[in-house]
Amino acid sequence: MKMKQPEPFMFEGDDRAVLLLHGFTGHSADVRMLGRYLNSEGYTCYAPIYRGHGKSPEELVGVTADEWWEDVQEAYQHLKDKGYQKIAVVGLSLGGVLALRLAGNTPLQAVVTMCSPMFFDNEEQLTVGFRKFSKEYKQLEGKDDHTIEQELEQLLEDSKELFREIETSITRVKENVDMIYTPTLVVQATNDEMINPDSANYIYENVEADNKQIQWYENAGHAITFSKDKDQLHEDIADFLESLDW
Repeated sequence: MKMKQPEPFMFEGDDRAVLLLHGFTGHSADVRMLGRYLNSEGYTCYAPIYRGHGKSPEELVGVTADEWWEDVQEAYQHLKDKGYQKIAVVGLSLGGVLALRLAGNTPLQAVVTMCSPMFFDNEEQLTVGFRKFSKEYKQLEGKDDHTIEQELEQLLEDSKELFREIETSITRVKENVDMIYTPTLVVQATNDEMINPDSANYIYENVEADNKQIQWYENAGHAITFSKDKDQLHEDIADFLESLDW
């Protein structure tokens, strides 16, 4: 069965641009509803898809975390090349880690992190999540259970190096988060089943921004952009962005 590949999206608005970054194993659909909402509030919204994402799990483990960082830099430059000078970045999960890294060395209007890890103490959950993603993908391909289990075993072995790279990426950002002076909104689901929720407190307490806020959501899990709290999330992010001096 041939599956339709997800694509990046660009919703044109005014001269205030928001770069939307998805999480590990995800793609642009993870931030599409948020993008639509922010666009309805006037913002231009752009969501890239990192290399290996939106494709097979084999393709995902065939790329490196450094390539995702390159993709984020290219996405930022894409907005600059289109004439946008005022750019905020909003990232979900690993996308928030990449957003913080961008904020550390690039002039931004704001950075928003959503359920973004600062501690690599969730490798078991990461493995379970990757296995679930891989199994569902292969079921959609129409493969039988025996073939799927064989391929999953190989994939989990092949993913170990990528997980090490993700750990390195998170640690790098964590060690430098106190170099961030960009206005910061930290968003965290109370019932996050994937990462340590205390990551939100770490980001909030250690960024050096004068303008920083933290918001907790009681009715959300890790996939906060699809949660029961998503409408409130949309409003809170829009309110934060609206409060800034663009």
